[in-house]
Order: sequence, then structure tokens, then C-alpha cells
Amino acid sequence: MKMLVSFRTPIGRLLILLATALTVSGQTPTPNAQNPSPSGQPVVITLDEAIHRAQTSDANYAAAVATGRTAALDRNIAISSLLPSAHYFNQGLYTQPNGQLNQAGQGVASQPAPRFIANNAVREYTSTAIVNDTLGLAGVADVRRTRALAAQAAAELEIARRGLVSAVVSLFYGSLSADHKLSVAERAQLEAAEFTKITEEREQARESAHADVVKAQLQQQARSRELQDAQLAAEKARLELGVLLFPDPRTAYTLSSDEAVAPLASRNDIDAAASKNNPELKSALEGVRASNAEVLAARAAYLPDLGLNYTYGIDAPQFAKNGPDGVRNLGYSASVTVDIPLWDWFNTQRRVKQSQIRRQSARIVLSATQRQLIARLDEAYSEAAAARDQLASLDLSVSTAAESLRLTRLAYTGGDATVLEVVDAQSAFISAQNAREDGRVRYETALANLQTLTGTM
Repeated sequence: MKMLVSFRTPIGRLLILLATALTVSGQTPTPNAQNPSPSGQPVVITLDEAIHRAQTSDANYAAAVATGRTAALDRNIAISSLLPSAHYFNQGLYTQPNGQLNQAGQGVASQPAPRFIANNAVREYTSTAIVNDTLGLAGVADVRRTRALAAQAAAELEIARRGLVSAVVSLFYGSLSADHKLSVAERAQLEAAEFTKITEEREQARESAHADVVKAQLQQQARSRELQDAQLAAEKARLELGVLLFPDPRTAYTLSSDEAVAPLASRNDIDAAASKNNPELKSALEGVRASNAEVLAARAAYLPDLGLNYTYGIDAPQFAKNGPDGVRNLGYSASVTVDIPLWDWFNTQRRVKQSQIRRQSARIVLSATQRQLIARLDEAYSEAAAARDQLASLDLSVSTAAESLRLTRLAYTGGDATVLEVVDAQSAFISAQNAREDGRVRYETALANLQTLTGTM
């Protein structure tokens, strides 16, 4: 028995929708996919790409961005508070009459008087446009303060950016170094296994004692454990960097870096850049400016404020432009108010004292920041220069250790060296390679710290 369903019927259309939904859901990638690359290959990450990805995912940097934006809006709000404000007011009011008649101030015939003496008539309609403005020193001081705080927030954002860049550089080269050390450990494990085979062959040929085989086996076991540790260290480094780069830290990726070592700028160039582009110094300076504005705002409470008001519209018993007998309801009123402070139990004086204390603290912070900048600059430059000078020596040590291992193994094969000498040569070669990787990380980290102080990264 066959059942035919027309696609024009409701059941047919429902089947089409279900088939479409199943097809689309089958094509949608799962949220647990670890590899965002369309080709299925690991994502290639450069240092610039790592920094860009970290800026979009780091919580501290996002908080600094939000603080900077809100501070800029606070500045605009403070500036707007100095300008006149306008609003449109509408009100219809009914009051119970008291049985008497009055003129209601309109120059027209008598009308019922309201029971509430504060109201002008039994029926009263208000439709007015009102413009207000307050002139005082406090508003000017608030603009100065918010402007300084906005500049300080921008400096703090730059501090957060440079700190994030320094952290990414350290994690980037740390992970790259861990990968290189893993390669060193893999090669060392293969060399240890090969050397164990050589000692076994020499024992079978009665050219060496069984103790050489035992020593070679112990060395191979040690290299296997070192390989496991290197694998674990590389995985930890990749996960720490992956937290900043991907929604899923387990995403497969490879690091791409220029093997050439970046040059170190001269000390004069470093000093010139640090004096112009240091955000810590700018943040402390803007903090002093903000505290000066707070002192001015506190002192402004001693002075009077001038209030201006202009109202245009109607406030009459009729909701109309003209009342009875041609009385014109539409008109305006203006007022000027002077608010003179007389007595506040010395609260203004206390607020001025508070702001002066905070200003003194801000000045101390500025002085301390200047001293710390000089010390940190000297320390960072000395560290970068020492690490750069040691790179050539570390490369030479690797070449020397490799040649020593080759010659020692040849001597052992010829019977002119002991197994201990071969083991020592292997250990020296591995240590030299690992030291070179540590030296590269040290230089790149020191260079990044120096560049964060000067703003050149």
C-alpha cells in the first residue's frame, strides 16, 4: 500500500520544513570543535596575531577599555552640564471649588475659586517650554576633573595594553622554547637509544665491559623521563597561551616566529622614547591634574551660583492660545536666582582639606613614578643588553658541545674513551641546547619589557 502526499497540503509542507531543518542541523558545526581552520590543519599563529587575539579575549584589558570609554563619556556629560538644558512641561489640573468667585488674575469675568489656595483656578492648564542654566565655578572644576580622569583612563588603558603585550610575548616565546626543548629531548632520547645499541654491540664483540651497557641503559631511561617532562612542559605552555588565543584552549595551533634576533636600540633612543611615551608617568600626571580640579571644586562651594530660567507657553484656565474676550494666554517669564552660601558647619572647609590631602598624595605618586621609571628603564636595558651579549656565546656553546659529543663518540668507538665521557658529552650537549633556548626567551622577554616602557611595541 502506497501513500502519496501532495507538497501543497499542510502535511506536505510540514515534511519539507522538517527535512530542511534536519539538513541544516546536520551541516552546522558542533560547538566543541577544537580546530577552527576550514582545512583541518592547525592554525598558524604569529606574535602579532597572538597579540591581536589576546586583546579581544583578555578580561583585564576589556575592563580597561570599558573604563576608558566610560571616562570619556563622563567628560562629555560634564561639558554638557555647563550648557543650558531645555524641557517641555505639560499639566492639566482640577481643583474642587469652594463656592466663592474670584477674578483668577486673567482680567475676565469672575469664576469659581479653588479650595486649595496654592492653585490659581478650578481648572488650570500648563504647557510650557523651559530653559534652565546654572553658572558656577563648580561646573568648570568638574569639567577639568573629568577631562583629567578621561586622560588618566586612556593612560591606564595603554598600561593594560602594554602589560598584555608583555605577557603574550613571554608566553609566546616560552611556548616556542618548550617546543624546541621537546625536539631536543626527542633527539636526545634517540641518541641515547643508539648509544645503548652501540655498547651492546661492543659487549658482544668483547670490546667493552657489561658496565658500559648498564650505564648506557641508565642514560637512556633518564632521557625517556626527560622526554616525558618536556612533553608535559610543552603542553602546559601551549594551554597557557591558548587561553588567550582561542575560546577552547585545546585548539590545535602552531607558532611561527622569525629566527633572526631583533636588534637592541641605543640607550639614547630608549631614553627619548621613554620620556615621550610612558603611560605610567602620564597617568600619574593626570592624577595630579584631577586632584587640582577637586580642590577647585571644593573651594567653589564658598562662592554663589547664578541660576537662569526662561519659560514660554501657557498657564491659564483654558488650554488655548487666547482666552475669553481675546485675553492672550501665550507668554513668557524669566527669572534670575543667586544662591549665596552662608553657613554649613564648616563642611566646605573640611571638603577642601580632604581634596588637598588627596592632591598631596597624587603628587607623591607622580614623584615615585618618575623615580621608578628611571630605575626600571636602567634595569630593563641592562637585562636586555646582557641577554643579547650572551646569545652569541650560547650559540657557540651549542656548536662546541655538538663537536665534543661527535669526537667523544668516535673515540669511544675506537676504544680511546670511556662510556662516562660519552654520557657527560651527551649531557653537556643537551644542557647547551636548553640553555640557548632559555637565553632566547630571556632576551625576547627583556626586550618586550623594555619596549613596553618606551611604547615601541
